[in-house]
Amino acid sequence: MRNRPRASLGRILHDLGTTVLDVAASPGELDAEVTGVHVYDPLDELIVPSGAILLAVGVQGAGEICALLDRVPHASGVVVKLPVDVDERVRAAVLETGVAVLGLTRAASWAQVAALLRSLLAEGELAEPDGEGAHGDLFSLANAVCALLDAPVTIEDRSSRVLAFSGRQDETDPGRVETVLGRQVPERYLRQLEEQGVFKRLYQSHGPIHIELDDETIVNRAAMEVRVGDEILGSIWAVVREPLSPQRQRALADAAKIVALQLLRERAGADTQRRLRADLLSTVLAGGADAAEAAGRLGIATTRLCVLAAQLAGVPADPAQGENDRQRFCDALALHVGAIHPKAAAALVGSVAYAVLPLAAGGDEEARAVRVAESFLARVGPRHAANIGVGRLALSLAQVARSRADADRALRVLRTRGTAGQAAGYAEVHFESLLLQVADVAAAEEQAPTGPYQRLLDHDAEHGTELAATLGAYLDAFGDVNLAAARVHVHANTFRYRLKRLVEISGLDLADPDARLTVMLQMRIFGR
Repeated sequence: MRNRPRASLGRILHDLGTTVLDVAASPGELDAEVTGVHVYDPLDELIVPSGAILLAVGVQGAGEICALLDRVPHASGVVVKLPVDVDERVRAAVLETGVAVLGLTRAASWAQVAALLRSLLAEGELAEPDGEGAHGDLFSLANAVCALLDAPVTIEDRSSRVLAFSGRQDETDPGRVETVLGRQVPERYLRQLEEQGVFKRLYQSHGPIHIELDDETIVNRAAMEVRVGDEILGSIWAVVREPLSPQRQRALADAAKIVALQLLRERAGADTQRRLRADLLSTVLAGGADAAEAAGRLGIATTRLCVLAAQLAGVPADPAQGENDRQRFCDALALHVGAIHPKAAAALVGSVAYAVLPLAAGGDEEARAVRVAESFLARVGPRHAANIGVGRLALSLAQVARSRADADRALRVLRTRGTAGQAAGYAEVHFESLLLQVADVAAAEEQAPTGPYQRLLDHDAEHGTELAATLGAYLDAFGDVNLAAARVHVHANTFRYRLKRLVEISGLDLADPDARLTVMLQMRIFGR
């Protein structure tokens, strides 16, 4: 029997995103279990079960919100139309009752959000990672709209990709047939639509529009945007011989609302599946008693595994776009490793995309995993600049946590180097990783340079000299004065004089290998 992931308030908000609901005031962690959805009616007796979300229709102002919170102290959340008046009284009431206050975008209807929340809660158990999506429902909607309009329709996303289509496409034109077969509006038709300003009209009209293209081979179209609040989710396109009647225009507008709800449900379902997959893979990567069950639910191998930790380089200016890029990057990684081995798995955990890659016996497994990572980076390089760390081979699920730690450390080394588009195995960067770990300990314990190196740094700070840099150049050149002098762009005699001075000031014995090692390690840990 499969365990059902708890329908917590935080999970629901994460899956929906902030398009419909956003947190206005929170008591802390949004881990309260959601048991149902109820609509507030001031004329009825207010009976709200523990854990319910209350849709506060008509409630506005801090005073009304506080009064309502006092009456429903066992609810998980109260939803109010934006803008939400949150003051110190509301914050205090939220902390006292533990009930979160959520804001609903003004453009969304209460019926829409109620249906969406109930749909999420009524799913019962979250879909398995490989479960079927709800596209069948979207195709049924397309056929229903086709019947309402008496015209073949397609439902498309913002990028003009076909999400669903109705029957009767044989009654259309070659452009529509090509669109349906390719599940994408062809580029030449997109150019025509853009040149005639069709998309601008469509997304600004808030109602159906009639389209006549300058192409005798294309039958006229009626189109309607699909939106929720300020977010445009896609559009509905119908092949029509003449403009729609007012009655059919209303039918198309009403249908767009239902399609918007279905698209939100599908997006929430897809996000939920990703979240579930990430939770399961996190359990596998952490090891422990539940790793075997999680691996079984993911359908991944349990022996001879390498963990890959992949992360996009740089910090995105737009957090929302960054999250979208990370998810697309992870989807591409999952496809890549899945093509190599059917029992591979990948999921986004935080900002890192982890992949568990099974490898056949034959030796040199880590090097083979690195080649897989390099192949992936070469494929996505033009779109995604990223680095990948590869862990050591895990011979059992118990060793997967170690392989994950190795991959994280290798990835950190690449990130510290400031590189992009690189893959490295843990063995390759082992020493650099150890130095970073030692530096972490030194920083945590607020340690500082000591001995000769500390005396050099103090002298440089006091007199504006560069003796520490001189010592670093000398050690990097293995004691070759001419080479070291060239690297710091001074004459060899000048370099020898600086070397003599730093020895006098610091008391460092350059003939002692232990002394050289000590100062070299301090330079790596504390910086020059």
